[in-house]
Amino acid sequence: MRRTMLLVCAGVLAVAGVRVAAHHAFGAEFDPNAPVRLQGKIVRLEWVNPHTWIHMEITKGDAKEVWAVEGGTPNTLLRRGLTRDTLTIGTEIIVDGYQTKDHSLKRANGRDVTFTDGRKIFMGSSGTGAPRDGRDPTETTKKPGGR
Repeated sequence: MRRTMLLVCAGVLAVAGVRVAAHHAFGAEFDPNAPVRLQGKIVRLEWVNPHTWIHMEITKGDAKEVWAVEGGTPNTLLRRGLTRDTLTIGTEIIVDGYQTKDHSLKRANGRDVTFTDGRKIFMGSSGTGAPRDGRDPTETTKKPGGR
């Protein structure tokens, strides 16, 4: 019995450790002091857990860059109205978000997606340490600690 319990505990800890290592907080990768606004067409979409990724082609002068924008989980985005049908290849969007801490990378954490018809949808993950800027509809007005 004792050996079985030990094996079960070891298994639970091993699985928990993998899950923690696979997910990260906003502050581990993204810079809250480096907001970006990206406008371009979707060239690729990764609708996977733990985060969706929208790859956008951005035009800067004569050059084109492809940025990877991290969003919330597929389930979170579905609840907010973003689906694979609304985010199709070739769709032009504007993404407001935050660049990675390594500014040489063309990656960002997306907060909002704005469509050409003016619709705006929050695409970030709640409670990840991203700046509280009022864009997350689930944020309370109180700061942590009740202040």
